[in-house]
Amino acid sequence: MGNTSTRSRLARYRRHARVRSKVKGTASRPRLCVFRSLNHIYAQVIDDLQGNTLVAASTLDPETRSETDGKGKSGKAELVGAMIAKRALSKRIKQVAFDRGGYKYHGRIKALAEAARQGGLKF
Repeated sequence: MGNTSTRSRLARYRRHARVRSKVKGTASRPRLCVFRSLNHIYAQVIDDLQGNTLVAASTLDPETRSETDGKGKSGKAELVGAMIAKRALSKRIKQVAFDRGGYKYHGRIKALAEAARQGGLKF
């Protein structure tokens, strides 16, 4: 069956598939998708009908890279949430459907979501 990390990754894939069966991104209400790695966090706003990424932000972006020094992982997630909201609003995207990517809604995922809401995104 595989080791623990393989099992937990497969479990996340199953949860993500379950979330994705319900959450669809349209042109009027695109999907805010979150991916969390061990050290970084990534967010994209996706129009699933066209198959396009409209905006993206991550802790690896040069803009956020300079501000992440001395912050914990949740602090970095807040920066990414604020950044994705700012970039989405600049492209006139106000409403999104939140896709937590199979992760629990707490910690870094929650920090990113709340920062995006604070930044002006509605979901």
